[in-house]
Amino acid sequence: MKKNIINCKKIAKNIYNEIKTEIKELKIKPTIVAILVWNNESSKTYIKQKEKWAKYTNIKFILKHFKEKISEKELLKEIIKLNNDKNVNGYIVQLPLPKHINDKNIIKNISQLKDIDGFHPINQWHTVIWSNPIFTPCTPKWIMEIFKEKKINLKWKIITVIGRSNIVWKPLINLLINKWATIIACNCDTNQEYMKKRTKESDIVIVATWVTNLLKADMINKKTIVIDVWITKKEDWKLYWDADFENIVKKWNLITPVPWWVWQLTVAMLIKNVLKAYKMQNTK
Repeated sequence: MKKNIINCKKIAKNIYNEIKTEIKELKIKPTIVAILVWNNESSKTYIKQKEKWAKYTNIKFILKHFKEKISEKELLKEIIKLNNDKNVNGYIVQLPLPKHINDKNIIKNISQLKDIDGFHPINQWHTVIWSNPIFTPCTPKWIMEIFKEKKINLKWKIITVIGRSNIVWKPLINLLINKWATIIACNCDTNQEYMKKRTKESDIVIVATWVTNLLKADMINKKTIVIDVWITKKEDWKLYWDADFENIVKKWNLITPVPWWVWQLTVAMLIKNVLKAYKMQNTK
């Protein structure tokens, strides 16, 4: 691996091993439940990663797989059961959900104390207002973990964040603001010339859009750090980055190696949140 490619694999494995060591000393192991509705292939793949690393760290993993036709009312009943189950420390509802189910209604009914995805409105609100949510959404959390690992002081850094989602873009911007960074917020519909001007002057560019090669090599300066979050699988079954990784990496800019281990870092943050939930629920 080139020196300018951020070693996400090493960071993730260190986190998993730290968690594994800590859980090994516990008499009762933490338990995580994953709710999967329908048979979305991407969701099934992601769930398998969560199961793999939960088991690696000695966390009990339970999958509740429901058919696509399950009603919102029935799914809410399952949510309430998990909220009241003292044997479950944290759980996730794998998104996306079928169109007949209101995902916002599902998320707001998840117990804030078991919301290991960090999607609950109160956790999101705490991210914005107080900078101390019980659980931080996992993708923004690993991005901040990389800055910590690389000892990058974010104060006064100019950072362009390209995206628009509630689970990455919005909470990440607030986490960065809380570190006194200067933020430029763009999305995939931002005027390209304006975006290029902003990214060129940025110390860090973070891109999460699902738009292939949106961030090109000529849009950054020689010192810009690039954090690429998403990949897209096209008709030819090839994986494409949001950033033009192949050409940017030639310039020796520090960059994340999507898809190698970036998603595993997201799962590592989820597992970290499970352990945090367990400790909160077992503190006397």
